[in-house]
Amino acid sequence: MTNLAQFLSAFLREYLPLERRASLHTSETYAYTFQLLVNYAAKQFSISPSQLTLDQLNVDPIVDFLNFLETERGNTARTRNARCAAIKAFFKYLEYRNVAALEQCRQISAIPVKKTDDRLVNFLTTGEMQVLLDMPDIHTSTGIRDRAMIYLCFAAG
Repeated sequence: MTNLAQFLSAFLREYLPLERRASLHTSETYAYTFQLLVNYAAKQFSISPSQLTLDQLNVDPIVDFLNFLETERGNTARTRNARCAAIKAFFKYLEYRNVAALEQCRQISAIPVKKTDDRLVNFLTTGEMQVLLDMPDIHTSTGIRDRAMIYLCFAAG
C-alpha cells in the first residue's frame, strides 16, 4: 500500500515545473484536477484524503470520477478530457518511479477520451471584410502595406 501523497507532491512540485517546464497555469490546472480527484475518491472510500493510497486509484474509481465530472458537476466533454489528460500524465510519470504500479498505469493510460464536436470556423461576410479593408489610410505607405496584407489574408482564406 503506497502512499499517494509522496508521488503526487513530487509530480506537482518538481516534475511539472522543473522537468517538464510546464507553465504556472498548467501546473495549477493539474493541481486542481487532483484536488477534485482526491476529494472524490476519499469520499467514495469514506476516508480522509491523506489516507488515500495509490492502490485505491485504479481504473474504476477514475472512470467513475470522470463520469461524475460530466453528470454531477456539469462539465463538458472537453473539460473531462483535460482532466483525464492530467491523470494520465501523472500515471505516465508514475510508471518510471514505481515499478509495482506498471499494470495500473497501463490500464489508466488506456482510458479513452470522449469524442467532442469540432467547432465550426467562423468567417467574415463580404461587407465585414470591406470594412476591414477600408480601415488603413491608403494615403500613406504603411496604410497601403496594411491594406495589401489584409487583402492577401482575405484572398488566401
